[in-house]
This record gives sequence, C-alpha cells and structure tokens, in this order.
Amino acid sequence: MSYIHFPVLAVMLLFMGAFLTVVFGRHNQGVRVGICTVTSVGAFALIAALIKPVMLGGEVISYWMGNWSPVEGYAIGIGYEVDQLGLFFALLVVATVLLSAIYSIKYMENDSSLDFYYVLFQMLAGGVLGLVLTGDVFNMFIMIEIMTFSAVGLTAFRNHKWGAVEAAFKYLIIGSIGSSMVLFGVAILYAQCHTLNMAQLSSILSGNNSPATIMAFALMFTGLAVKAFIVPFHAPAADSYAAAPTSISMVFSGMVNKAGVYGMIRLVYIIFRAMDSSALQMLMVVFGCVTMFVGVTMALAQHDFKRLLAFHSISQIGYVITAAGLGTALGLTGGLFHAMNHTLFKGLLFLCAGAVLKQAGTTNLDQLGGLSKRMPKTTICFLVGAFSISGLPPFNGFASKWLIYQAAFAKAVESGKIIYAFVTVIAVIVSVMTLASFIKVTQAAFFGQLPARLNDVQEAPTLMLVPMWIMSILCVLSGIFYNVVDKYLLAPATDAAINVTNYIDTMMGGGYAAAAGVRNIAIAPAEFSYWNPILWLVLFIVVLAAAFIVMITGKSDRGEILCAETDVEDGKYATFFSGEHSLPSHVAGSDLFWGFKKDWKKYFHVIEGLHSGIVSDYALWAVAASAVIVIVMFGFMR
Repeated sequence: MSYIHFPVLAVMLLFMGAFLTVVFGRHNQGVRVGICTVTSVGAFALIAALIKPVMLGGEVISYWMGNWSPVEGYAIGIGYEVDQLGLFFALLVVATVLLSAIYSIKYMENDSSLDFYYVLFQMLAGGVLGLVLTGDVFNMFIMIEIMTFSAVGLTAFRNHKWGAVEAAFKYLIIGSIGSSMVLFGVAILYAQCHTLNMAQLSSILSGNNSPATIMAFALMFTGLAVKAFIVPFHAPAADSYAAAPTSISMVFSGMVNKAGVYGMIRLVYIIFRAMDSSALQMLMVVFGCVTMFVGVTMALAQHDFKRLLAFHSISQIGYVITAAGLGTALGLTGGLFHAMNHTLFKGLLFLCAGAVLKQAGTTNLDQLGGLSKRMPKTTICFLVGAFSISGLPPFNGFASKWLIYQAAFAKAVESGKIIYAFVTVIAVIVSVMTLASFIKVTQAAFFGQLPARLNDVQEAPTLMLVPMWIMSILCVLSGIFYNVVDKYLLAPATDAAINVTNYIDTMMGGGYAAAAGVRNIAIAPAEFSYWNPILWLVLFIVVLAAAFIVMITGKSDRGEILCAETDVEDGKYATFFSGEHSLPSHVAGSDLFWGFKKDWKKYFHVIEGLHSGIVSDYALWAVAASAVIVIVMFGFMR
C-alpha cells in the first residue's frame, strides 16, 4: 500500500476506534483497552512511517478525498497535505496519544463509565491529528470542533468531583468563541477567494490583502490563539487541566494546545505569509511575553500540584509564541523545539502528578511531603521533568530556551530594536521563576516530612511508570543530542514553514506557485551553538540584569512578622538556638515563597482579582482582545 494513504488512515483509525468502542466495548474493559491500544499503536506506526519520505526525503504528501483533485486550477475537494511542519506536529500528537493510552490502563481502572472515556479519548486524538494533517481550512474547523467538544466531555468526565462541570462549562463557552471566530474567518476567505484549500489560498493571498481578508486573518488568528490558551484566552486552561483525569491533562498540555500553536504558525507563515510584517511580529512577541510572565507568576501562587502545572503549561506556550513571532529561522526553530520539549517535560510532570494523586489521594501541596521515601521512581522522573522545564543543562528545556535567548538577542541586533533584547531578559526571569516554583513542589511533595497518613503509600504501578520512564529518557536525550533532533526534525519543519512554494506546487501542480507570483520568504538559515563564549557572556549579563530587576521590584521593608490579631511576634517564624524540644518541621507549599508573594502582593492582588472565576468576565477578555487584534491588523498590515 502506498504511504500517501497513511495520513488519512491514521485519522480514520482513531475515529473508527471510537465507533468500535461504542459497539463492542460498552460492557467489557478488556475490549475497550484493546481497541484503544491498537488504534493508538496503529496511528503512531502510520505517522512514524512517514519520517523517511517526508522528513528525510523532503517529500510533501498530498491526498484528495474521493479523488477530487483540482479542476481548471481550482481546488474543490478536501485535500490532506503533509509537509515537514505538519508531520512534526503529527508526531507529537501520536506519541502523546500512545503514552497516555498506556498510562490510562491502570490510572483509570477504578473509574466508571470508561466506555465514554475511551470514545472521547479517541475522538479527541483523531480531531487533533486531522487538524495538523489537513490541507483545507474548513476541514480544519471541523477538526477543531471535534477536538473542542471531546475536550469538554473529558474535562467533565469526573463530574462527581468539585469544579469539573464548572471547568467544562468555561471550556465550552470560551472554546466556542474561538471556534466561531475561526468559522467566520473561513467564511470570509471563501467569499473572497472561492476556495478553501490552504495551498491555493496561500498563492492567492500572497501580497494581496484586502480589508475583508485582513478581517478574516484577524478572526482566525484570534480563534487559534484561544485554542493555544495564550493570555488573555487562558482562563479555561487551569480549571480544565486540573479537573480532567491526569491522563487527559497530559493530552491537553501535550497536543491540544499544540493544535492551536500549529494553526497559528500555519496561518501566519504559510496561508497569509505575513511574517514579514513587523507589526505582526511585535504583536506575537508581546502576547508571548505576557503569557510567559502571567503564567509563571500564577503558578507560583498555587497550592495544587495539577493547577500549578496548568499555569506552567500556559507559561511555556508563551515561549513558543514569542519565538515563532520573531519571524526568523532561528526563532522558529527554537519555538518548534520548545513545543516538542514542552510535550515531553510537561507530559512527564502531569503523569507524575497523576501518580501522586492515585497513590496519595491528593494533589494539595500543603497535605503532601516526603513521598520520595515511598515513591522513589516517580520522584526521579519528576526531577527530570522539573530540571527540563526549568532550563537546566543538559536537559532539553535548556537547549530550546538557549535557542530562544539567542534568537531574541539576534533579532535585537539585526532589527536595531532594543525591545527584543528585553525579550531575552523576560525569558530568563520566567525561567528562574519556573525553577523557583518547582523547588517549591519538590520540597512540598517529595522531600521534607512524610505525613503519618501517607505511611502506607506505595510506588505507582508499572504501566503508569513506563510512559514516565520513556519521557524522562527523551528529555535527556533530546537535550544532549540536539544536533540530531535539529537535523531530522527541526530543520525540515522550519524549512517547510519558510519555503512555501513546494507546499503549493505539490497540492496544486508543478509551476502553480511561480505562475501565481509566489516567492519564498527571505530568511537566513538558523545557526545554533551551545558553547559560543561571546553568547555565554551576553547571557551572563542578561542574568545579572534579570536578577537586578527582581531585586529592585521585590524590595520591601518587611520588618518583623506579626500576628494580625495580637500584634505580637508569630512563633511560627521565630529562630531557636538550643534547648528546644526536637519536632519534625515540614515547609509546605504555602510557606516556601511567602516573602516573594508578600513583596509582590499588589501584583498578585490585581491578577487574582482579574481571575474572578466568572465565565462572562473571561468571555469579555476574549472579545476585547480580539478587538485589539483587529485594530492592530487593520492599522499596520494594509
């Protein structure tokens, strides 16, 4: 069988698995697990088989559903087109699905209504995979809808738990706003261009923006930003990640938000080819930096393990958007690499949180402690994920963050705009705060005093540990062997986003791009090195600047810590020297960075006030942000 059928078969296999689960697996857990395992392994195998022809051979695969190929130069059928960029994200999707399916076998074994779980799981997987492989913008919208409603159902799956239904409702409302914007944008494009094919749209829209197409661009950009959960569209993410089963939280973080990121990159780099606009670059960078900073500061304020990880997921997506928004090959390479690494280390961390929840019965950091004594394997995996997300060498998070630092600094030098140098400062500050928050989790959950009620806790089951081991190994290997990852995955994906003519000609026929006057974007190739002494000196200076900024903004006259009621010294914070009765002391998650939160209390007061929990407020954020995006697009892109 020709491999050109593999992309469609992979998507159909996942959807067929959902159907078969309804028919044959309603009353038999073994059948349900078997179907999901087969479809997950099959989809992974089909997509992995495309690495050789697409990533290594440079081929772009096109497939027309029902053999409806273009007629007289116009695409009228639904086409699937797999270039290196689409395959890169497809690999992230199928790897996440497979590892989550393995983890779910033991993690979900005690839940009820598992037939619904596995149906929604495979529908979600098929929707995201179809989104990153399709070459048709309306088909992309259909896949977004399948993805969104499956995600809503999985968020509410454990509806007996507090907050699950509310989280699903928030996801539904904000997600529907995003989907509607994508649909309106697609409708406008079709009215203007009379085609829905991405390749043909790219050839038509290249340098031919009108008020209508700019409006379509702004609406689609906003809708996809909602799906990526960037600030200020991030509000449903924290609730849904925390409420959903952890195997699904991993999927949300590992592939659902990546679907939004992929859509944004496909939109700005290929369909509209708008990344030569300095206004768009600045817009994406600003959104990315705000997302980075708000996400990490909100994470520092959390007491729940999963909710903390949710805000970190938002923050790390900010790195990806910022890097892609730089409009350089080096930036895009760093963004893609960090997207891949985020799938690995954040998926790993969510799986560790799930293991803690299953074995200890809670993810409240103030009720945990000392779990390294009872769950040493989980602890090691957690530390690998924590080191990776914090950007410590030689783990993969360091490599991708270092790449982004370089890209932002190079952009500042090339453009002469000093503001891009501050992007590096913000990225370093966020990385330091990330490390701080994971020191908090490490101390509060895995080290310190083991509560008496956790004395009987045991290590997580092997089927839950296997995906964690795999992801831990990949976090290390992808950091050490960056050059291999770059050669076989990152460089081809970056090249596909920049050199659009091959994508157009494969779908529409040879010479179509040249006849339409389409030219590739002139972007210098990415150059990267770990051990450039000059760049290390620059990074050292940036770190000093970041430390200075934190120091002066955090300066306060703390004085003595007093009890509010009695206005006397609080013995909790007293210092003893000798003669006291020896008692075990555990520093809980609420206490470790008490001073930092006090210094920044005005900021946290504002942020916590904005996160009211009222869905109408979040909907207002989305509408207001979309208005700003529309104004920027019309003001600077005509």
